[in-house]
Amino acid sequence: MMRRSALQHFAFIGASLIIGLFFAETSMAIEEPSYTVISKEGDFELRDYAPYIVAEVVVDGDRDSAASAGFRVLAGYIFGGNTSQFKIAMTAPVTQTKGEKIEMTAPVTQTGSGSSWVIRFMMPQNYTIETLPKPDDERIHLKQIAGRRVAVLQFSGLWTEGNLDTHRAALAALLAKKSLKPKGASSYAFYDPPWKPFFWRRNEILQDIEKR
Repeated sequence: MMRRSALQHFAFIGASLIIGLFFAETSMAIEEPSYTVISKEGDFELRDYAPYIVAEVVVDGDRDSAASAGFRVLAGYIFGGNTSQFKIAMTAPVTQTKGEKIEMTAPVTQTGSGSSWVIRFMMPQNYTIETLPKPDDERIHLKQIAGRRVAVLQFSGLWTEGNLDTHRAALAALLAKKSLKPKGASSYAFYDPPWKPFFWRRNEILQDIEKR
């Protein structure tokens, strides 16, 4: 079991290396979604996000293997696997959200039930749904994400289940303490390539919340 888990972890790292190489090739600042910080307390932030577009794919499997597979599919799209054969600038973060399974086919977000996840890459803000090239891979869907309020807990460290679970629980406790009502499933957000020292990595747990 440990060997299988290690192999899945290295597969995820391998897929991340592809993204990291693209970072180096573009030699550009990495674009992130636009948001306004409403309040901040240590590593906790309450943010209002502006609308943005994502490319997303639904992948079955455990978190590591689904993330690895989703990375490869979406990286193929931004590397030129589209109707224009055009490279799309990389953005950050890559996100994973676990929730209810989406019917038909279907970020970087992960959403799923049981073993199903959605992996998402944010698209650069100079594109619209109409101007983005159509993916060659029919599993990829382009989607507009509406503006929303999000509670965020930032943390560093490895992308292990233990580290993610610890901080997801910490964010849930903060929401309860602050009487903030969560909406939908929480998401993991990863901003750095795998070779960055784990203690300098920027990771986040994001949770949409109801506006008061």
